[in-house]
Amino acid sequence: MPTDSTIHLTFRYTERDYVRAARSTAASRARLWLDIPALVVSALGGIYFLRSPSMYWYGIGMLGLSALLILMFVAAFVVIPRMVFRSDPKFRDEYSLDFSPEGIHFHTAHIDSQLQWGMYSKALIDVYSFVLYYGTRSFTVIPKRVFQSADQQAAFEALLVQKVPKIVRP
Repeated sequence: MPTDSTIHLTFRYTERDYVRAARSTAASRARLWLDIPALVVSALGGIYFLRSPSMYWYGIGMLGLSALLILMFVAAFVVIPRMVFRSDPKFRDEYSLDFSPEGIHFHTAHIDSQLQWGMYSKALIDVYSFVLYYGTRSFTVIPKRVFQSADQQAAFEALLVQKVPKIVRP
């Protein structure tokens, strides 16, 4: 039962909503400050070692490592998010969510559940969405485009800061 402080949202996910949130999640978990320089150093080292007959196989190995890192980035940021969205029928449902200090009423064609805020351990707030994490790799995406006003979005963010123990901003 909604109260005056309840924030009601109704929406359908778009592929872009989910892909952006999954990319933000991958970027927040990756150590890009370390991974990208490692990729560049490995590629440059591989090219350098290819020129030396005695170090040729080291060069091949380093270029192989670079290629593997590139494939991992492409998979994490491009391929996997799209595959997950397209293969999961829950993303085609209309979502009706009520957020209040007491909890979250989550309703779709397949789900009707009252959730406690305590199930969320962390939230990521990026330019496009609020990503609420539960479990090790599971999250709920609340696209910013679904808010009816800036005031409603600000009220949601204030509630989130109050109820979720860790807030991350990229």
